[in-house]
Amino acid sequence: ADFADIVPISAKKGDGVGALISTIVERLPEGPAYFPKDQLTDVTERFVVAELIREQVFHYLDKELPYATAVEIEEFQEGERVRILARIWVERESQKGIVIGKGGSMLKRIGTSARIEIEKLLQTKVYLKTTVGVSRDWTSRKRSVERLGNFREGQS
Repeated sequence: ADFADIVPISAKKGDGVGALISTIVERLPEGPAYFPKDQLTDVTERFVVAELIREQVFHYLDKELPYATAVEIEEFQEGERVRILARIWVERESQKGIVIGKGGSMLKRIGTSARIEIEKLLQTKVYLKTTVGVSRDWTSRKRSVERLGNFREGQS
């Protein structure tokens, strides 16, 4: 066979993976620019903020909560301090209690961690208020999935 390069790697140890990636990147043709150089993504800040909050939900509740969790940004006001009101949606009342935690401790932990990440993204101070709502079996209803599923057309 006519190979451009041979790069030995070890799947078990991970040896040579960096060299393999470098070799692949060197050979990839440069494609057209689909966005201006200063545009980092094709989604809105609200969408990214919702995903940052959702990420913290999964970080803290990994084994306790199914992935049928969505975040809806209900308010996003820019000013000296960005004010964000977000609702975390779950499918069952019992899941709501898990997200809130004893005395609100889990929701506070999720909100604090998310606020830190959002402030890094927006490069400004953020006031973040999170609440939890139940939308029974929302993943089974097309309308709810479109509204809460964080799809690009139905961005929060």
